[in-house]
Amino acid sequence: MERYDLIVVGSGPAGEKGAAQAAYFGRRVALVERAEELGGAGINTGTVPSKTLRETALYFSGLKQRGLYGVDYTVKADLTVRDFMYREKDVVQALRTLVVDNLARHRIQRVRGTASFEDPHTIRVRREEVGDVLLHGDVILIATGSTPSRPRNIDFEDRRLYDSDTILHIDRIPRSLAVIGAGVIGCEYTTIFAALGVSVTLIDGRDRLLAFLDAEISGLLRARIEALSVDLLLPDGVARMEPTPEAIRVTLKSGATIAVDCVLLAAGRMGTTAGLNLEKIGIPVGDRGVITVNEHYQTVVPHIYAAGDVIGFPALAATSMEQARVAMVHAFDLKYKTGVAPIFPLAVYTIPEVAMVGETEETCRARGIDYCVGRAAYRQNARGQIMGDLTGQIKLVFRAADKVLLGVHIIGESASELIHVAMMVLHTGGTIDIFIHTVFNYPTLGEAYKYAAYDGLGALARRQASTRGGPPAT
Repeated sequence: MERYDLIVVGSGPAGEKGAAQAAYFGRRVALVERAEELGGAGINTGTVPSKTLRETALYFSGLKQRGLYGVDYTVKADLTVRDFMYREKDVVQALRTLVVDNLARHRIQRVRGTASFEDPHTIRVRREEVGDVLLHGDVILIATGSTPSRPRNIDFEDRRLYDSDTILHIDRIPRSLAVIGAGVIGCEYTTIFAALGVSVTLIDGRDRLLAFLDAEISGLLRARIEALSVDLLLPDGVARMEPTPEAIRVTLKSGATIAVDCVLLAAGRMGTTAGLNLEKIGIPVGDRGVITVNEHYQTVVPHIYAAGDVIGFPALAATSMEQARVAMVHAFDLKYKTGVAPIFPLAVYTIPEVAMVGETEETCRARGIDYCVGRAAYRQNARGQIMGDLTGQIKLVFRAADKVLLGVHIIGESASELIHVAMMVLHTGGTIDIFIHTVFNYPTLGEAYKYAAYDGLGALARRQASTRGGPPAT
């Protein structure tokens, strides 16, 4: 039996970074992955492919260029799946190579096969052609990620029914598509296909898109999605689906019926824990395959850790990497990185992008925080005008008493990049005055922070004047 200081199960963002963290500090590490390619869902079926397809859709649709140069850009008439997927395959392969190189650089032993626990320190790796192998690990990190949740009453044998993984194997650009589920994945793919000119219907039982967003930003996103000619059916649900040779007929709970070429089921994701034999070693698993951990990412078996999607919220590639690093620092007492930052950004790669960090107006009200808001529109920003994004917005939420920044919400071009400026201010407990005093390059979207802060100061002054009974400030 091969013996290792650490065995990592899964090669996604958490698995790769956890393995590299331990190996960097001299531990002997083995990484078990059942798939042929390394990288997990983050590189192969989730984060990277969907974001690459978003850029591809923007390129072929000309959405960024429409109206800028007096040219009516439209989707390429003979667009094929090969065209659509070419860049995705190229990017995915490049990032797979980076993972392979990272493991080799850290002398991490890669073991191909399906892992399961024999006992708390022993992993059996099933290998179809060369037989099973047993590995002993002083420490074990479970980083098996997640897989799409498939409703049991849906027959995915029909090749016109897709989930968020299999949609990458679509064999043609459909004329019409029903997306069931308006979560992050559903909204992202809705806008990708709508940008390509596909007739998209988005169906969800909730009456609001992405309820974790600030309500104002959620409303702006809904308006932009509708501007892409998406038919939003909210709140509603699917009563039944009937595949026919010509189309898939979807009957809704409201009684309406639609016929579409394809259906994308975006019903959330499940922790990939089936087959690990966790019950054999006393680790309980939640209803959605989620493992419970403590603040050090230890399971109920202290030398077995878990990180990434398999432990549930927030299930982001960025936080998964940090969770695994923290877990390994604790496991080997490395005294290096002892916790994941309490403030982290969220980004939704719809068209347009949405990003947020910190409090929303709704959470401020729920917590009884006296707050004010400042806004800046991209259309009032020189860079926004240059790039043609006239609907974007930066919104600051700050405490009224001392102007301390509480949250920032952005919709528009580069939202996922711009949000990091706000995150650093939040980390330091800064006020909106920092945006006033900072010099931003001109022309940049970043400069909008300054004018959002000025707007916030104006709103605060008007409120204070109103409270005193004097004339409102101008």
